Amino acid sequence: MKRGMIDFWVGLFALVGIAALLFLALKVSSQGSLPASSSYELIANFENIGGLKVRAPIKSAGVVVGRVSHIELDPVRFVAKVTMDVDSRYHFSRDSSAEILTSGLLGEQYIGITSGADEKTLSAGNTFKITSSAIVLEQLISRFLFSQADKDKEKQ
Repeated sequence: MKRGMIDFWVGLFALVGIAALLFLALKVSSQGSLPASSSYELIANFENIGGLKVRAPIKSAGVVVGRVSHIELDPVRFVAKVTMDVDSRYHFSRDSSAEILTSGLLGEQYIGITSGADEKTLSAGNTFKITSSAIVLEQLISRFLFSQADKDKEKQ
């Protein structure tokens, strides 16, 4: 009888531990997304998305307002077409801009939305007209190095 009770508590403890690990795994992978009924889709086209991934956060004024739901290459214009699920509580004006930003120097990339002043708002399926692509660190460093090399040549 005693052995059975100990086995029960050990089993219960193991189940609670597994549930806690599952909860942490879902939290770390940001699976706690918006329900489909409480969001709407917006589209933004970028010349370069850098390391932006599906499920990346969309922030406005530092607050997460949605997630990237789909990324594809437009076969006609050869730009990245990013589809976003935005919380239906937030409506951005039609002249809002979307840009790809990085958390810290080498952190994850996300889309930042800066609201405009237009009274009319973007609705489901609309596209941002003003976008700013990701800054690729390697390109920035190579430009700096080449500009320094050009300056050295001019001095000689």
